[in-house]
Amino acid sequence: MRWKNAFIPTMKETPKDAEVISHVLMIRSGMMRKVGAGIYEYLPLGWKVIRKVADIVRQEMNKSLAQEILMPVLSSSELWMETGRWQVYGKELMRLKDRHDHDYVLGPTHEEVITDLVRREVHSYRDLPLCLYQIQTKFRDEVRPRFGVMRGREFLMKDAYSFHSTQEDLESYYQVMAETYKRIFNKCGLDARLVVGHSGAIGGKIAHELMVLADTGESLILNCQNESCGYTATNETAEGTVPKTSTDEAEQPMEKVHTPGKESIEDVAAFLNKKNCQAVKALLYRCDDKLAAVFIRGDREMNPAKLHNLVNALEVEIALPDFLESKKESDVVAGYCGPLGIKPDFLFFDITVKDIKNGIIGANEKDYHHINFNVERDCPDAKFYDLVVQQEGDLCPKCGKPMQTVRGIEVGNIFQLGTKYSKSMNAKFLDTDNKEKYFVMGCYGLGVTRTVAAAIEQNHDDWGIIWPRSIAPYDILIQPLDVKDEKVMEITNTLEKDLIEKGYDVLVDDRDAKPGFKFKDADLIGTPLRVTVSPRSLPDGKIEIKRRCDKKSELINVDSALDKIIEIYNSCP
Repeated sequence: MRWKNAFIPTMKETPKDAEVISHVLMIRSGMMRKVGAGIYEYLPLGWKVIRKVADIVRQEMNKSLAQEILMPVLSSSELWMETGRWQVYGKELMRLKDRHDHDYVLGPTHEEVITDLVRREVHSYRDLPLCLYQIQTKFRDEVRPRFGVMRGREFLMKDAYSFHSTQEDLESYYQVMAETYKRIFNKCGLDARLVVGHSGAIGGKIAHELMVLADTGESLILNCQNESCGYTATNETAEGTVPKTSTDEAEQPMEKVHTPGKESIEDVAAFLNKKNCQAVKALLYRCDDKLAAVFIRGDREMNPAKLHNLVNALEVEIALPDFLESKKESDVVAGYCGPLGIKPDFLFFDITVKDIKNGIIGANEKDYHHINFNVERDCPDAKFYDLVVQQEGDLCPKCGKPMQTVRGIEVGNIFQLGTKYSKSMNAKFLDTDNKEKYFVMGCYGLGVTRTVAAAIEQNHDDWGIIWPRSIAPYDILIQPLDVKDEKVMEITNTLEKDLIEKGYDVLVDDRDAKPGFKFKDADLIGTPLRVTVSPRSLPDGKIEIKRRCDKKSELINVDSALDKIIEIYNSCP
């Protein structure tokens, strides 16, 4: 491909709404353009990369005996009502009506559709296991689209669904898919980790996430510092032991004190000349139509995902004033809530509260708190749970060593759904004993466009993208620095022809532009290898070659250039 014929509209300016480097570079390199909030059109350079990622996904999914299909973007609301997700999924679910006033969903995921297909077509254990996948556009109406394609509304995704006769067969295939995902990201040239994840609106009890490590990642990952342990989880799902802050001081009688206008932990602790870790923080949550009062150590953060798993509710969110007003009989007083005398539907203590000596709690009366609270003395029936967000320095749940944090970008998820969807949709098969049983299901998602963005987040410098060789839009860029020089163009044309015959995808920058301009564009689009044909070096029988990942270039002999170019290209990451 000649640059003059290619549609690569590079930009010097940084887009005003770009918050992360992948968004900046995908716009500036001419990979995509914005159509609306969280919606993009992909130009030739971007689409080439997306297709390369999708091809790698297909190759590895096919090896795992999954079969590709294509499901409709629109699905009937009736299927979503069967599973209850029509009400549960929230405002991210794009609902719409057709001309006959029938309700439809613009698919964010396809569990309902695939389960409906299989319940109609698969009836015997002899047809199991079965795994079907698609690579298709999804739509999720994000409340605040951001980070380019990493948190967009419309995106390309691979979603796969497996059906099994037993839980044991699902667990076996789940490991196959975990290894498949590892191979996919390894082939894409990315440093990715499989971590314990949270199932969220998809459902299921066991889930893992694939994280591409990057300093700019929005997800926080906890790793055990003991390399032989290998425990890794997101901060949403990580378990662990919080180091104790208890002292040897003797228990003191509990006392009510006046704390006018002091509602936050920080204000109350400072007012009483205490540390935040000596206070008990109260958090009120709406769990469907029930009220949960949760108490944790004042210097820690609550983890709603853990509460979600504990109460088994469809929706868990901070209780708003209107909801609290409807729960007046619970006797909680927002801002001054304590565990004594209140009657919420759920009352939970995090294990960290157990170690607080002579702590501070709300008195359930405006402008008052209790001091010298000791939970096992003052709440003898208290039950303790792990409800906080783990952080660096907490102790690993497997080996007890301290954990450290790294940042990552979520690019894939795998779930053991069990019978969540097959039961709600009455999807059954005949087992070996000729009895009807529900399909046992797995679900495996991978963000194709998100993977492209993650690759840029992990591979870039101040000048542009540094593509891994396997997913670069072009393999080799040839830059003739004087397109009017016959000798320069003769060498350029010969190299282009020979490399194409060898199977390489070559881009020739045949624009009549200054060298500095060409070099900046070359660094911006990130082709793994750049070959520069210059009228200055040709008289000495030399051309310049430079890997995008290197700072320095080298001169090579024109006579042996083809073999050397191939050798250096094959050494690119």
